[in-house]
Amino acid sequence: MTVVEADGHYVEPVEVENLDVYSGESYSVLIKADQDPTKNYWAAVNVRGRKPNTTTGLAIVNYLPNLSTKVPTTQPPQSPLWNDYAYSKSLAKKFVALTGHEEPPPLKPTRQLILLNTQKKINGFVKWAINNISLVPPPTPYLAAMKYKIKGAYDTTPPPDAYHPRDYNITIPPTNPNAVEGNGVYVFKLNSVVDVILQNANTLNANNSEIHPWHLHGHDFWILGYGEGAFDPQKDPKKYNLVNPPLRNTVALFPYGWTALRFKADNPGVWAFHCHLEAHFFMGMGVMFAEGIERVGRLPPSAMGCGLAINKMLHY
Repeated sequence: MTVVEADGHYVEPVEVENLDVYSGESYSVLIKADQDPTKNYWAAVNVRGRKPNTTTGLAIVNYLPNLSTKVPTTQPPQSPLWNDYAYSKSLAKKFVALTGHEEPPPLKPTRQLILLNTQKKINGFVKWAINNISLVPPPTPYLAAMKYKIKGAYDTTPPPDAYHPRDYNITIPPTNPNAVEGNGVYVFKLNSVVDVILQNANTLNANNSEIHPWHLHGHDFWILGYGEGAFDPQKDPKKYNLVNPPLRNTVALFPYGWTALRFKADNPGVWAFHCHLEAHFFMGMGVMFAEGIERVGRLPPSAMGCGLAINKMLHY
């Protein structure tokens, strides 16, 4: 297969035999039908990043005029082992923007967030937390709450921009397994340039760190780089790809490593940024971004039907 597009943006063509597709991602690939046309062939799908409890999914690549029920004579293709993270990282780093088709990133950010991803507990229940805050969205829609300044709708205290790497060992289970719930918002100046560094860590179980596909609503971002271990704010930005980084809306955060992103806060509204594994998002693995709320027009009544927004709707 030749990969030519990812998340709606052209990339330099990359030939692959296997392709990791994480939740939220999309790809376009070209396949040349140049094999023996008297035969059919297997295509296979396997679980990646989690130990599979299912068998390999199979499909038949049908060469006409063969019957689609004609069983291939070859063995199904083999995928890398589910935990072959070296393969996954190597593949992810191959994708760069197609020359002349994508805007390069701004050279410097105006703000930087370092978001530590941890598995924690709240009241004895396993949760996910970002900088020790597990997201629990409020009943009142954020956009209505912020546009109409509805008091008490959400926590107006900004979440922390970073954690302190010297105070947290990402290679072992958290020494303090407890987190707190929150629903604060990161507010950016409209058209500012934001760097987000996603930092992975050990879960509550020893010797375990998981892959997380992070997805941003309302924007695309440049993937500036991946790294091993704890992100170093002084050294690691020097390694960023500022020439031809791919534009995406979903990216993998690999075990015990970091992923660096850059985006323009140029879309007025409130936007979720979260792990695209649905259970992880429900368990708190996400944050909220907002910019340019003053540019948002009058909200329709259908957006005002929950939480404290109902009282506001009565005065529409």
